[in-house]
Amino acid sequence: MTASMLLRFCWLFAFTHLTLGQSCWRDTLCTGPEQAAFPGAWDSNIFAPASRIVSPAQILSLSSGESISNYTGPASLSGNGSALVFDFGKEVGGIATLDYSTTASGAVGLAFTEGKNWIGEWSDSSNGEFKGPDGAIYSNFSGAGDVTYTMPDLRLRGGFRYLTLFLITDQNATVSFSNISLEIAFQPTWSNLQAYQGYFHSSDEMLNKIWYSGAYTVQTNAVPVNTGRQVPFLTVGWANNGTLGNGSTIIVDGAKRDRAVWPGDMGVAVPSTFVSIGDLESVKNALQVMYNYQNGDGSFPEAGPPLLQQGSDTYHMWTMIGTYNYVFYTNDTAFLQQNWAGYTRAMNYIYAKVLSPGLLNVTGTRDWARWQQGWNNSEANMILYRTLTTGSSLATWVGDTTNLSSTYASRAAALQTAITTYCWDPTTSTFKDNATDTTLHPQDANSMSILFSVLDANSTAAQSVSSALTQNWGPIGAVSPELPNNISPFISSFEIQAHLASGNPQRALDLIRRSWGWYLNNPNGSQSTVIEGYLFNGSFGYRNSRGYDYDSSYVSHSHGWSSGPTSALTEWVLGLRITDRAGSQWTMAPQFGDLSFAEGGFTTVLGKFSGAWQVQRNATYVNYSANVTTPGGTTGEIVLPSLGDGTQVSVDGERIGGQERRRGMLSSLVQVGTNLKFTVEGGAHSVEVRAS
Repeated sequence: MTASMLLRFCWLFAFTHLTLGQSCWRDTLCTGPEQAAFPGAWDSNIFAPASRIVSPAQILSLSSGESISNYTGPASLSGNGSALVFDFGKEVGGIATLDYSTTASGAVGLAFTEGKNWIGEWSDSSNGEFKGPDGAIYSNFSGAGDVTYTMPDLRLRGGFRYLTLFLITDQNATVSFSNISLEIAFQPTWSNLQAYQGYFHSSDEMLNKIWYSGAYTVQTNAVPVNTGRQVPFLTVGWANNGTLGNGSTIIVDGAKRDRAVWPGDMGVAVPSTFVSIGDLESVKNALQVMYNYQNGDGSFPEAGPPLLQQGSDTYHMWTMIGTYNYVFYTNDTAFLQQNWAGYTRAMNYIYAKVLSPGLLNVTGTRDWARWQQGWNNSEANMILYRTLTTGSSLATWVGDTTNLSSTYASRAAALQTAITTYCWDPTTSTFKDNATDTTLHPQDANSMSILFSVLDANSTAAQSVSSALTQNWGPIGAVSPELPNNISPFISSFEIQAHLASGNPQRALDLIRRSWGWYLNNPNGSQSTVIEGYLFNGSFGYRNSRGYDYDSSYVSHSHGWSSGPTSALTEWVLGLRITDRAGSQWTMAPQFGDLSFAEGGFTTVLGKFSGAWQVQRNATYVNYSANVTTPGGTTGEIVLPSLGDGTQVSVDGERIGGQERRRGMLSSLVQVGTNLKFTVEGGAHSVEVRAS
C-alpha cells in the first residue's frame, strides 16, 4: 500500500467512525445522505458541525468582547448582573441545554445574537413586529441545588453565534455551569451534517471558504416544518412554532428570520443548494406549499405559511422559475405533472398583465426591497422573460399537447423585443428601470438581462452592461442604485453570474472577494455564513429606512439569497454545469480568471459529476489541462479557451492540433469565437491544451 493510499484509508476510517452514532432532529425520519459524495482535504472548509450536539468554542467578556478562555466545560457566574458570553465560533441554531448548580435563588438569563455587535442581556431582533425586543428567556431556580434547564421548543433560536448567560439574584447567588450544549435543529433529516453531495476547491483559500459559507448558509435554512416564525407576530420575545408546510424539512429564507418560504430568495439559494449540500427534498416541500396555497385567481402568495404575504408579481414568477429549477435538477416529472394545472393558471395570471407596448404591467408591487416597483419595471420584465423561456421547457417536459411550449417561446421572443426596444438606454448602453425617461439604471435588471439571455452574452450590449455594473462598486461591494446606500448580496449574486456568463471572470472574482470576502472576515459577523445585506459604510444597517425600522440587529446573518458565489464558482468558474434534466446533458466550460487551479463536483439522480482544471503560466505562454468525469449515458460539451493559432490539443491522450484538427481528425472539435468546443459521451475525459 502506497503512502497516499494509506493516508486516504486512514482518512476514510476516521470519517466513517465520525458518522457513527449521529442522529437526525428529534423523531424525524432520516432520509439524507450518510456520507459525503466527494470526501477529501477540502472538507476542512465545511462549517457544519460533526455532531448534532455542539458546545461553545470560547468564553468572552461581555464588557469588552475579548476572549477570556477556550470553553472546556466549567464556568461560573457570581452575584447579580454577572454575565459571560459563550461563542460557538460559527452560526448555529436549535435548543440550548444548561446543567448547573446554585447556592441560592435567582434566575439565569439566556440571550442570543448572530452578530458580535449585539452581545448582551437582550437577544438581537427577529420577531418582526418592531414594537418590542426579543429580550431573553430565563431559567428560574428557588434555592441551592442542581438544575438542568432545556429551553422550550417554542423558543427555538434558529440562528445565532453568541449566547450570553447572565445572573439575576438578590441573594448573592453563585451559579456553576457543568455543561452548556445546543441541539442543532437545522437539516433535520440528516444524521451526518457534513455529508455534502458537492464540493469545490481552488487555488484561492478565500474563495473556497466563501463557497462553503454559502453551502452552510443554505444548510442552516433547511429547517423542521413546525419551526416557522409565529404569525401574528409577537410584540415582545420570539416564538418559532409556525407550520411551514408538509414533510419533515423545508427551505426558508433565513436561519434566524423570517423562517418562511420566500420563492424569490430560492432563485439564488436553490442553485447553491444543488451544487453543495444537494438537499432538494427541502426545495420540493417549499414549492409544494406554494402550490397548496395558490390563490383562486392563479396568483401565488409572496411568501409561504404562516406568513402568506400577498401582492408580489415578481415573487409569483419566482415560484414558477423555482418549479423549473427543481425539475431541471431532479427530473421529478411526477411533481411537475401534479402541479401543472396550477402552473398554467399562474402563467395565465401573470401574462394577462402584459399590455401595450408588449411589456408586463406590474400591479403586485412587493419585491426584494428595491424602492420602486410597478408599471413596466425592467427587472420584473426580465423575470417574466425567464419565466416564459423556462415555461416553454416545462411544457415539453410535462408532455403538453396543446402547443404551450411554442406559445411560451413566442411570447418570450416578443417580450425580448419589447424590453430591448423600450427599456434600453442608448446613452448609457444599459437598461433603464422602466420605459420612461428615468435616469435610474438598476443593478438587478441589468444583471438579469445577461444571465437570463435577454441580451446575447457575447454581444457588444452585454459587454457594455457588464462594464457599466462595475461603476456601482465600492471598497466592500456593489451598491444597488435601486436601493441607495445598500449592498445586496442577493442582487450581487445575479451580477457575478452576469459577469461570468458574458466571459468576464475577473470581474466576478473581484466582486466576490470584495463583498463576500469582506463579510466572511468581519470580526462582528458569523464568519461562517452569508449576510442578508449591509450598508456601503460597512455597518449592518441594511434596509434601515426600508422596512427594518432602523433596527440593525434585525438583519439576518444567514440568508440563502446571498449564497450566489457557491453556485457561480462551481457552474461558471470551474465551469461544470448541467444543461438538461438531472445532467443527461452537461457542459464543462472553465473560466480561469487569476486562479491557477479549480476542482469540484456535485451529484444528481444519475450519479456523480466532477471536473478539474489547472493552468500553467509564465511570461511567454499559458498551458492548461482539464478533466471531467460524468455518469455513463450522458452527453457533454467541453468548451475550452483557445490559445490562438497553432494551439495543440490532446483529448484522452490523442493529440488533435493544428492541421490535424482542421482536417477533421476529431470531427466534433470546432472553434467558436475564442473557444474550442467538442462533444463527448459520459465517462472520464482529460484534455491538454498547449500553445505551439
